Amino acid sequence: MAELISAAKGNSTTGNTLFSPYKMGRFDLSHRVVLAPMVRCRAIGSVANAAMAEYYTQRSTPGGFLISEGTMIAPGSNGYPHIPGIYNDEQVEAWKKVVDGVHRQGSVFFCQLWHAGRASHTVYQPGGGAPISSTTMPISSTWGPLLPDGSYGKYPKPRALEASEIPRVVECYRIAAINSIRAGFDGVEIHGGHGYLIDQFMKDGINDRTDEYGGSIANRCKFLMQVVQAVVSSIGADRVAVRISPAIDHLDAIESNPLALGLEIVDRLNKFQESNGSKLAYLHVTLPRYHAYQKNASKKQGMGEEEGVEMIRALRRKYNGTFMSSGGFTRELGMEAIRQGDADLISYGRLFISNPDLVLRFKINGKLNKYDRKTFYTHDPIVGYTDYPFLGKEKANHQPLSRL
Repeated sequence: MAELISAAKGNSTTGNTLFSPYKMGRFDLSHRVVLAPMVRCRAIGSVANAAMAEYYTQRSTPGGFLISEGTMIAPGSNGYPHIPGIYNDEQVEAWKKVVDGVHRQGSVFFCQLWHAGRASHTVYQPGGGAPISSTTMPISSTWGPLLPDGSYGKYPKPRALEASEIPRVVECYRIAAINSIRAGFDGVEIHGGHGYLIDQFMKDGINDRTDEYGGSIANRCKFLMQVVQAVVSSIGADRVAVRISPAIDHLDAIESNPLALGLEIVDRLNKFQESNGSKLAYLHVTLPRYHAYQKNASKKQGMGEEEGVEMIRALRRKYNGTFMSSGGFTRELGMEAIRQGDADLISYGRLFISNPDLVLRFKINGKLNKYDRKTFYTHDPIVGYTDYPFLGKEKANHQPLSRL
């Protein structure tokens, strides 16, 4: 009983595991293994479809928690081909079928709201214009955008948003959040990490602005907090989460003092929650271990495994609410993080791609399927998507698409 009381308060204690129940605000979770948000490029024409419904339903469990792939908040906010959107009625209606399938399995489902910013290409922009950002500096040739024909290109020079334009972008997040609830999602995760638009404002290696959105850490966090305020005011704090990655230099998102940035974000979120009188659903933080899984990671920040874990622990100790970690976790590392109180929830990406029944496999410590990176971002509705076998099956246990 003490364990359940502690979980309900949002505090991990010795004795908790990945399979201990957890109360995340209004949501009662039966375990702590979360499907991480992952780009999959299967939404042909930016509209969710039956294959996506099967994919998410396969990974749903009673009392489980899933986060959708990054979902476009506006035309041109994508950085990959065939990314789903949540900014028009057709997209909302299509997502309803996906969400319904997840809910029938008893899982909680959040939509990740995403804007790629400069991590896009002119081919994805309305009228072929430059993608928007906090800066006019392009992403270096170390990285390359995936283009519709399957090749990799070169990131173009972005257009720095005028301060007067930023409220319109904030409004896109707000409308996307409302649309997510219309589609049946239980809440939204604001993507503020991994080198995408919000992160481009927060990292001093990108943000070279001289207005009220640049310079000091406080100024660089202003855009994030405006988005949080707008979204919370529309759908309620307990349906809103934030993802950040202070120590991740993915897509040249370099920060000279990751710990200071992380602590500033946490402090601002804590103060916002206190003034709002309600907690956010959770804070989702990516560990520097994520670098080891990125083919082009430059590791310019030089943060090692131990230092990265200590940074995350510092953020976890300071944050007043549910804390989720991601980034290269195995079953054993996830169990240890929960047991040590370093996180309340652990999100898994690649292991969940190749193991639709990952929760069961973790619970019995079963053998895992290997993932195939070559099929991560293809557009095939089955291969590398819904054809990974369940435990004890030679082939994936597909639910008929007609039922979804």
